[in-house]
Amino acid sequence: MGCCVSTRSGSSTYSSGSNGDIVSPSCLEIGFCGQKRARRTFSDNVISLHQLPWLPNKIVTNGKSRSSCIFTQQGQKGVNQDAMIVWEDFMSEDVIFCGVFDGHGPRGHLVARRVRDALPLKLISSLHSCKSRRKRSGKAGFKGNIEPENRESEKDISAEDDLNSTWREAFLKAYKAMDKELKSHPNLNCFCSGSTAVTIVKQGSELFIGSIGDSRAIMGSKDSNDSMLAIQLTVDLKPDLPREAERIKQYKGRVFALQDEPEVLRVWLPFDNAPGLAMARAFGDFCLKKYGVISVPEFYHHALTDRDQFVVIASDGVWDVLSNEEVVEIVSSAPNRSSAARIVVASAAREWKLKYPTSKMDDCAVVCLFFDGKMDLESDCDEQCFSSATIQSNHFGDQIESDDGQKSEPSLPRNYTVRSSVENETNRELSVDVEDGISSVENQNWLSLEGITRVNSLVQLPRFCDEKGPNALS
Repeated sequence: MGCCVSTRSGSSTYSSGSNGDIVSPSCLEIGFCGQKRARRTFSDNVISLHQLPWLPNKIVTNGKSRSSCIFTQQGQKGVNQDAMIVWEDFMSEDVIFCGVFDGHGPRGHLVARRVRDALPLKLISSLHSCKSRRKRSGKAGFKGNIEPENRESEKDISAEDDLNSTWREAFLKAYKAMDKELKSHPNLNCFCSGSTAVTIVKQGSELFIGSIGDSRAIMGSKDSNDSMLAIQLTVDLKPDLPREAERIKQYKGRVFALQDEPEVLRVWLPFDNAPGLAMARAFGDFCLKKYGVISVPEFYHHALTDRDQFVVIASDGVWDVLSNEEVVEIVSSAPNRSSAARIVVASAAREWKLKYPTSKMDDCAVVCLFFDGKMDLESDCDEQCFSSATIQSNHFGDQIESDDGQKSEPSLPRNYTVRSSVENETNRELSVDVEDGISSVENQNWLSLEGITRVNSLVQLPRFCDEKGPNALS
């Protein structure tokens, strides 16, 4: 069965079948060939990203592409558990996929990398499945007695809603399949490890976003006076949101803050003061999945205008010390676009030292995607120098790159974070519409919390995790 991945760079096209033969470009638009021969999904049959020597339009380490730059820096808490990706020409030339994933727990770095590598393929597979099903149902429901002009008018009216609904369904299915794969992974125990995810698909002038956890996406846009505005695109899904806390309590999970960090609500097992997860939704963390923590993404859709300039996705190591407005200002005033992500991370590192000198800096990962698709033409030498130097720094002490989970893991001691006395801003009550487990939020802006540092996402492992059994940590 032949499958292909679109990896076009400019006018060139790289594709391959499962037997090594060149695949016809006619199948690149949907990324699936030979669909009559089997019912297996795209992610089951596509050539593994690990088997390809390189993809010209997919970057996962510090660097830049035609329209984006990405950068990550290890914090002071051990192995860098952040992962990121930008995949241009994703399915077709006008589609870009980008995401940031923040792992937590003993195997959080492995979970984040696994999600980074597998989720894009699952999204392609889910989208193809949704389109095929809708096409079949559309043909079955057509009666044939409608006037042609009425059919055209109906198509024009429903085209945008249909596209939005299709992507919504695809995100839901992909996230569900991703969590299911993690649960059954033979060598990666995710019982007390997990990852956040903020993923964006830019298709033409449309943004489709799926988000779980407390990583965040914002957009830089110009107002009527050409001044830059910061627009928050996602909600930080933490237990301090009333709707999230209510769901967790309904499933017998507990939500409360420790005495030494009263501003950080955490999720606890009903029978043990563990693990103390600082988010309400995540991949993995199966010790809490029966008690209200879910992997269902919140879905967002945004139609871009000429005033929208760029989007920034980052892990909470950035948002704990920088506001949305500060990040937009940093990116818009960067000396060149290719260094924007690096400057955001450097600014966050500086703020960690200034605001919380006694705290351990968290990992930081940033993706900057510019909507006009134009990057600077400065020498690549400087970019390669800072990328290689930082990559070495990021992976210092990182003993594990693969997701087989067989090498030794860093320990997870309990750390107490020294906090500032600055009071938190009052959380706004967010109005959201929930449909089929996914909420859509539009035309709202959320301010980042000031005066709060990043604490360990997990306080401690449940005591019964040391026992031998199918759910015990290996």
